[in-house]
Amino acid sequence: MKIGIFDSGLGGLGVGLRMIDALPQYDYIYLGDTERVPYGNRSQESIYRFTRESVDYLLAQDCVLVILACNTASAEALRRIQQEFLPTRYPDRRVLGVLIPAAEVAAATGRKIGVLATTGAVESGAWPREIHRVQEEPEVFQQPSPLLVPLVENDGLKWAEPILAEYLEPLLEQGIDTLVLGCTHYIFLKEQAQKLAPGVKVISPEELMPGRMIDYLERHPEITGRLSTGGTSEFLLTDLTDDYARLAERLTGRRLDFRLVTL
Repeated sequence: MKIGIFDSGLGGLGVGLRMIDALPQYDYIYLGDTERVPYGNRSQESIYRFTRESVDYLLAQDCVLVILACNTASAEALRRIQQEFLPTRYPDRRVLGVLIPAAEVAAATGRKIGVLATTGAVESGAWPREIHRVQEEPEVFQQPSPLLVPLVENDGLKWAEPILAEYLEPLLEQGIDTLVLGCTHYIFLKEQAQKLAPGVKVISPEELMPGRMIDYLERHPEITGRLSTGGTSEFLLTDLTDDYARLAERLTGRRLDFRLVTL
């Protein structure tokens, strides 16, 4: 059985490839819902439905473990997936998200924490809730950043800096010492964010997830023992153009063989 990695678009590729590099012996399927990206400005019910459909597809492709490499899906849909969907459809499978690991690291290291995230993730309240679940003391300041995902998805990184600077300004005015890139698309803006926020610790999910995956599999031999070890990786998208393939190569530095699928 395989490890599934899901994102609303191409942002999760950075996270997925880092996990594949860290644990190359396993078999993986990456699914990007590029037909419906971005998720961040959708209703909670739509985000849940889109996420459930994508998770269902991956589990039907023989995935025993699915990682939601999408903070909006992790914030808005993960709990329902775990509590309502899995017990009735796939009780022996697991779905995990990227939000909690980043929140735990931020809570352990920051006192004034800024979070850049999609509108949906901010409105969910998941970031303050998960940070304060670990530590009550930190102040959490959130900034919805709805224009960043379309910029990444449309090869607009060269125009991103002034928009990113405007989103960061209210967080920096609060004197943040830690900045969470609360959307996996934002990892491709990490260097620009660090330049605009000198001296602030930047937490980016692709740096955390490989270690968290290794730890999880060590603690859950009942999952690890079911994983196949062919070392294969499939990359699936719900909408595929030549421009998307070229953009993915520019973002990741790798030429990936994508296949179009219908959910």
